[in-house]
Amino acid sequence: MPKVSRFAALGLLLMLTTPSLVSAADRVEALDRTALRVCASPGSKPFASEDGDGVENKIAALFAKDLGVEVQYTWFPSGIGFYRRTLNARRCDIVMGAAVGLETAQSTIPYYRSSYVVVTRSSDNISASDLSDAALRGKRVGVQSLTPGADLVLAAGLMDTARVYDLVVDERLDSVGERMIKDLADKKIDAVVIWGPIGGYFAGLRPGQFRVTRLAARPGQPPLVFDIGMSVRFGEPKWKRRVEQFIRANREPIAQILTSYNFPLLPIPETKP
Repeated sequence: MPKVSRFAALGLLLMLTTPSLVSAADRVEALDRTALRVCASPGSKPFASEDGDGVENKIAALFAKDLGVEVQYTWFPSGIGFYRRTLNARRCDIVMGAAVGLETAQSTIPYYRSSYVVVTRSSDNISASDLSDAALRGKRVGVQSLTPGADLVLAAGLMDTARVYDLVVDERLDSVGERMIKDLADKKIDAVVIWGPIGGYFAGLRPGQFRVTRLAARPGQPPLVFDIGMSVRFGEPKWKRRVEQFIRANREPIAQILTSYNFPLLPIPETKP
């Protein structure tokens, strides 16, 4: 992930909080909120899509209804520069899904927690929750580069037979997750190690063909479980509280949306308001 320098972050904070530097009309918290202004990457199913059929689209619609406004999107491909050129450029006021703790924006409390999984063909009867399982020895494992899954594949000694897929692509033209699951169906690979929501969604589009197994964490291995929240700009405490109020009040309908897309979910520890 790209990082904002501490000096840039400090400058932004001063700009937002020092009355002598900016007028009240220019402060982020004073922005007109006649619409829920969302920044998202187009074609990034199962998360967001210009056709409105992504998890984040559904949750944004739910939030907009709660606010009594319409949703307004700014579309920009994910990758380097996404936050700098969208949320932090004030082209929108929220990003609907991001790992909690992201340094380029302020995270809300999580609205779901998930993990990396291994997807296999049901007909192969493999249910390994550890890549060191003998059932995966010598198998052709598909994995995205520069992910915790790639580290696991390497540590398990499976990289020699692995097929490595790019992490970042133009999502308007290509869906790596969809392509990996198709390659699994076509027997070009024997297993897919992938972020659970992506694997669960694309495997779920072919009912009965695949088995999705959560990968178990092992001491000394990279983390496999991540909390996902929403992102707002730094220096927006009132807006952040309003977003978190929505998340807390709508945990059940949000979970229903997530499970309808076959996201493998883990319990989220409750946080105090």
